[in-house]
Amino acid sequence: MRRFITKFFTVLLCILLAPGYTVLPLLAEDENPGDGYTLKEVVILSRHNIRAPLSNEGSFLAKSTPNAWFEWSSAASELSMRGGTLETEMGQYFRKWVVSENLMSENYHPSENEIRFYANAKQRTIATSQYFSSGFLPVANVRIETNQEYDKMDPVFNPQLTFVNDDYRKDAEEEMRKLIPDFSKQYALLTEVIDYKNSEGYKNGELTDLVNGDTEFILEENNEPGMKGSLKTATSIADALVLQYYEEPDAKKAAFDHDLSIDDWKAISSIKDIYTDILFTAPLIATNIANPLLKEIDSELERNDRKFTFLCGHDSNIASVLAALGITDYTLDNVIESKTPIGSKLVFEKWADSTENEYIRVRLVYQGVEQLRSMPLLTLDNPPMSYVFQFDELTPNQDGLYSMKDFDAFLDGRIAAYDELKKQYGITSSVPNTGVE
Repeated sequence: MRRFITKFFTVLLCILLAPGYTVLPLLAEDENPGDGYTLKEVVILSRHNIRAPLSNEGSFLAKSTPNAWFEWSSAASELSMRGGTLETEMGQYFRKWVVSENLMSENYHPSENEIRFYANAKQRTIATSQYFSSGFLPVANVRIETNQEYDKMDPVFNPQLTFVNDDYRKDAEEEMRKLIPDFSKQYALLTEVIDYKNSEGYKNGELTDLVNGDTEFILEENNEPGMKGSLKTATSIADALVLQYYEEPDAKKAAFDHDLSIDDWKAISSIKDIYTDILFTAPLIATNIANPLLKEIDSELERNDRKFTFLCGHDSNIASVLAALGITDYTLDNVIESKTPIGSKLVFEKWADSTENEYIRVRLVYQGVEQLRSMPLLTLDNPPMSYVFQFDELTPNQDGLYSMKDFDAFLDGRIAAYDELKKQYGITSSVPNTGVE
């Protein structure tokens, strides 16, 4: 009852603070899957938190609107101060949760192998890991592991195509093109909000009208899937606007003096969300690019000495891993980013019952849009949002958990699909990635 009352007033407060919402969903329910289970290990694949876009003077974004973009607390593409604060809060929440589940004690000092923090070698991912660790293990002086020269993409986190030939490219492009919707309404809204046609870039001809049907795909070995055309242009603008909405307290100011509804913000965000889906979740693409992270997650789950793992990358990493696991169709509450909200965590939880049979639950934990904007303290009574994934190929027990043995076999099969795909396209080798962008 105490938890219900706390959540009721939290929801009421958020409604009062968020006039753009008519209905706000309740926050996540109890985090324990049921009595009789002990939490044994947690592996997290995290997206970095709020970062600054590339909106400095002379940049593409600066030329796309006559309006002045938000003045960020960080350099372009780097984690913002708000992002750091939000990530510390998320780390603090996970600390309270694992302590409540007796995985660790308060102010825990882990042994060398009990925890691992591993980040892509970018400022925003390293900083996200550092802030999370400060909230999660505030007195443990956690070392953030990186395995690449600073500011270079680590092959484990780089959503790159490790093999490509003409037949593969043709089939992958066919899958990707089927994911492109009609963006006419979204493009019209976006250009109105930023006053696109009065921008420096549009007036001098550097930028052109945003139209459907001009997308060209770029699929090259040892590079991320890419594209040219209006969708890429619109995605850069939509991404900056969404980040500005998270960061700017005045929602009207964030929309360059437009009164946008939450559905308007979702429409703007859908441009970049679908861009991510197209480039990273088509089955032929996801199986190719997610393989290194699937192996990393599998390796961490198989360790008997590990209690907690934090892998920090990007939205493309979470999207491709979920797609490689066969999960593409799900709906999140209280978001404007539909699938991989900023700072979201793909959480693999290993549980044991009283007879030491092991089970797994996989869920996405994320801060709702008003949690991102208002930054309320996250607690066990006011948790972040949570979405539990289901696997059609596996049968859960009565408490919704999957046998660890079954999941291991399932994950091994998803990893093996990479080699099967190479064999299908007659590819016997690929050039190792150097990590150079």
